[in-house]
Amino acid sequence: MILYEYPLNERVRTLLRLEDLFERLEFFAGQEHPLDHHVALVTLFEILDVAGRADLKSDLLQELERQRQTLLAFRNNPEVSVEALDRILEEIDDAARELGAVTGKTGQHLRDNEWLMSIRSRTIIAGGACEFDLPSYHAWQHRHHEARQRDIAAWAAPFKPLYDSVSIVLKLLRESAQRSVLSTHQGSYQQPLGGKSYQMVQVRLDPATGAIPEISANRYLLWIRFTSQDGDLRPRPFEGSVDFELALCNL
Repeated sequence: MILYEYPLNERVRTLLRLEDLFERLEFFAGQEHPLDHHVALVTLFEILDVAGRADLKSDLLQELERQRQTLLAFRNNPEVSVEALDRILEEIDDAARELGAVTGKTGQHLRDNEWLMSIRSRTIIAGGACEFDLPSYHAWQHRHHEARQRDIAAWAAPFKPLYDSVSIVLKLLRESAQRSVLSTHQGSYQQPLGGKSYQMVQVRLDPATGAIPEISANRYLLWIRFTSQDGDLRPRPFEGSVDFELALCNL
């Protein structure tokens, strides 16, 4: 099954982007080739851009505290595992404590590194990080892969409290999903939402169907239009029935 996730507000949109970037960074930083580490470094610069939102840290701290208070209300519920509840509460407390201990603007350690900022300014230009533009960067790429991995890990480490907080909030959001198995025969699906605010929509599809969901929503209506791709990969309206799983997520 292919999972498609669609954010319904700007905050969740930012969190999903950060999650995607952190996963990409982790993958390419773990490789050995200089080109993989170039992608990892460019991804680190993208994280810096996305995480630079002034209210992101305070939003995450508020959300973690809100979830903590919500979960505490389940402590005396006999249907809730005390061990599982304590475990997630400990994760929330640890993430909030580490994130709260971060001082200054997110990613300031990168901005203070003139060498990294010189690379960043060149990577914005197509082909701007060639060896004749940045000979010192070219030399760094020829270091042993373990040395490059250590450097990237050191530059990425201050972002870990942010990544941990993002991961917990998205985990709780996904676990809040109201799931249903549906089918449509006309290439699209509409569902009234009755003014209730959801934060994310999940659609799971069997890739064998060839259907691709295009999702739009507001407080009153969810609309999923299914398309398909032919030889030139341009999307076209899907013809035929589509079986899919729909989940509405709201913390």
